Amino acid sequence: MFAARCRILVADDHFVVRRGIRTLLESQPGIEVCGEASTAAETIDRVKKQKPDLVVLDLTMPEMNGLEVAAAVRQQSPSTEVLILTMHFSEELARDVLRSGALGYVLKSDTDEELLAAVDHVRRQPFFTSKLAVAMAQSYMHSADTTGGKHVLPGFPLTPREIEVIQYLAQGKGNKEVAAALRVSTRTVESHRNHIMHKMNFGSFSELVRFAVRNNLVDP
Repeated sequence: MFAARCRILVADDHFVVRRGIRTLLESQPGIEVCGEASTAAETIDRVKKQKPDLVVLDLTMPEMNGLEVAAAVRQQSPSTEVLILTMHFSEELARDVLRSGALGYVLKSDTDEELLAAVDHVRRQPFFTSKLAVAMAQSYMHSADTTGGKHVLPGFPLTPREIEVIQYLAQGKGNKEVAAALRVSTRTVESHRNHIMHKMNFGSFSELVRFAVRNNLVDP
């Protein structure tokens, strides 16, 4: 599944849930579960010491909520991505998830296949449970209809077309999908993407996504 080995920390206050997730993840080639945590403090401490590639994090944790833990994880280890696992379905919550620094949102009611897809996907770009992805797309289309698809970002050296590319990329679309939507070549999209990364001094794709969320270019 993975081009390189992925080290994952599983954080949930329920032993049975942690063990189930661990068993599922360890059944996949390329995944190593480097530890488990049952509290917020334990999660942050393990991240500080182990620097995992990814934390699968329950939204409801003792001591702190998952959003606070996600922010602390990102502060301790900027290279560690966070995938939120929750029972709750909400566009507003998804927005808060991204603002906390996490890049993924999966429901506990989702299938094993969706969780594995999220783990794979979140290492490259955001991932949302399929129910939420549909709601996000509908919200985005409504926003585009009411604003004419225009967004103003004073102070940023971005062209209207570059802003469009950011919007599509931040929704999780690949270069080919963006090219099809804009009716341009994949190479043109790649060029726009490279220019955006250079202009904005983004060090990673996740920084581009967080920029889009902060500036209301997407409506998670």
